[in-house]
Amino acid sequence: MIKRFFQNLTILPRWIIIIIDLVIILESTVVGYTLRFNFEWREIIDHAFVLGLILSGMIGLISNLVTRSYAGIVRYTGIEDGKRIATNTSLSVILLSIINLLYYYNTGINVIPYSVLLITFPFAFFQLFFYRLFVKELFAYIKNADDTTERTNVAVFGAGMLGLSVKQMIETSPESGLRLIALIEDDVSKIGKKIQGYKIVHPQELPRLVKERGVQEIIIAVNNLSPERKNRLIEDCLRLNIKVRAVPPASEWMKGQLSLRQIKEIRIEDLLGRDVIDIGQEELERQIKGKVICITGAAGSIGSELCRQIIYLAPKRLVLIDQSESPLFNTEYDLKKLGLLVDLAIYVCDVTNAVQVEKILVEERPETIFHAAAYKHVPMMERNPTEAVLCNVFGTRILADLAVKVGVKKFVMISTDKAVRPTSIMGCTKRIAEIYVQSLYHHLLAKNGTSTSFVTTRFGNVLGSNGSVIPIFRKQIEAGGPITV
Repeated sequence: MIKRFFQNLTILPRWIIIIIDLVIILESTVVGYTLRFNFEWREIIDHAFVLGLILSGMIGLISNLVTRSYAGIVRYTGIEDGKRIATNTSLSVILLSIINLLYYYNTGINVIPYSVLLITFPFAFFQLFFYRLFVKELFAYIKNADDTTERTNVAVFGAGMLGLSVKQMIETSPESGLRLIALIEDDVSKIGKKIQGYKIVHPQELPRLVKERGVQEIIIAVNNLSPERKNRLIEDCLRLNIKVRAVPPASEWMKGQLSLRQIKEIRIEDLLGRDVIDIGQEELERQIKGKVICITGAAGSIGSELCRQIIYLAPKRLVLIDQSESPLFNTEYDLKKLGLLVDLAIYVCDVTNAVQVEKILVEERPETIFHAAAYKHVPMMERNPTEAVLCNVFGTRILADLAVKVGVKKFVMISTDKAVRPTSIMGCTKRIAEIYVQSLYHHLLAKNGTSTSFVTTRFGNVLGSNGSVIPIFRKQIEAGGPITV
């Protein structure tokens, strides 16, 4: 019956917590008097024991309500709850000390001896905190004891604070469908030891865990893991047919709490054999902050990511241009959802429409244009060469000429590595666009100078982008194959 009660109980009611806290404070007061007067009950009674017990209980209850130390969810008890309980007991001592001073001023004696206070409330703190920890463990044990649901056996790579956070999340979330088997660690000083009942093993033990313990998944709980070490670990898991997921940095946790939804599968870009390039934040802010920025092809893979990155740099206004209305709507929605105070100007427009593009630039007066609008699918452009020339070549020409005309300070053309030695229509058209932009700049510079600077940047294969094979591979794998190359 008791087991069934705990299994059906999700959160311990607050009134029960308040009653338990009050009982503990009263019991601690009795202990305080008893220890202070060496179990001499006559002496205890002579020191206004009953009045002291009533006052201690009343002040303890008031402090509990003021500090709301009862409000924490017991099965998620942590350091913050300990801080609230410490505040609660400290406030009780302060209030009772004030009452003591007032009482002493009028009668010449203390209503509660200070030595009793010094015994009572430290003792009460430990009981209040550790009974919560006990109930937390009891909840986890009883809820999991008779759980017959199918669970996935997992091992956590990392026995640090992040790994322990994952352990706690698994234990307190039966709905996660996970069962922790072991902690894996590279640090030889930790191997062979136990943390809260779980043995720490070396990564070389992974095949044994798979064979003997049925481990099906690894959760990487180390944020500073080098790309080389991560790749080796993932390769080992792939050989053993183990799923790999990773925990994001603590700064990305929702409300400071780790949840199952935040533990993501390893992304394609996580497998790159290099560290992420760090671009100087101050220089980026100098070029973007407080300025009007225009992005063409804003709904595409590159354009939409530019929008998401640039909006965090606080531009005065962000002008989005794209001919595809639904993806543009989705991009606008995603940007507004960020809640940043940046004006957005959304235009459905084809960059080959010179009249409309000029109208937009004259009205918005952007200081920088990121030109990402282009047709990028190589096989598709082989079948539609005229559209590739029209968009990639003439669209770039129209936009570059108008940028000079309206006095745009910087024109950034997003090109492709396929323009290096073009063997396709797409690569060829992008190379022509590059040559035009460069020639225009040098021509204006030689003629009478120009206020518009032109920059061309070539993107390689953008993993996961609309023109990438990665989304195709992912869909094929999810469908059970085969993979076409």
